Amino acid sequence: MAGTLNKVMLIGNLGDEVKMHYFEGGGCIGRFPIATSETYTSKQTNERITNTEWHNIVVRNKGAEICEKYLSKGDKVYVEGRIKTRKWTDDKGNDRYSTEIQCTDFTFLSTKKESGNNAGNTATPSTPSNPVAKEPTPNQSTSEDNDDLPF
Repeated sequence: MAGTLNKVMLIGNLGDEVKMHYFEGGGCIGRFPIATSETYTSKQTNERITNTEWHNIVVRNKGAEICEKYLSKGDKVYVEGRIKTRKWTDDKGNDRYSTEIQCTDFTFLSTKKESGNNAGNTATPSTPSNPVAKEPTPNQSTSEDNDDLPF
């Protein structure tokens, strides 16, 4: 393979509300943590063990505003992006590093009912980048019903 690849795909639950930061030029950034978990049974003790990994997600501009509006703590979300490590200096002058996921695409996976149970949010989550087609109910007529095709 001639090139390189920096791609992350995560499905997890929000650990906190989306925190927004607005800039003078009109842009904004939203930050939120998501947790992914791995569960397995220990062969020695036969007990179920869960390991949770926390990921810092960064979403920019319109995507950040959508996340702030529709996501709340506990909601399940699919995030796609790339890993980026930031270097910054703390109050004592020490160099510090933060590894973040720079989000390029996301899909809300919690339903309205689940969102209400998790955080009292009554807004309907939607995904601008990946709209989901609604299946017709048996009582609804579709254009395919009018076909003269035998199958």
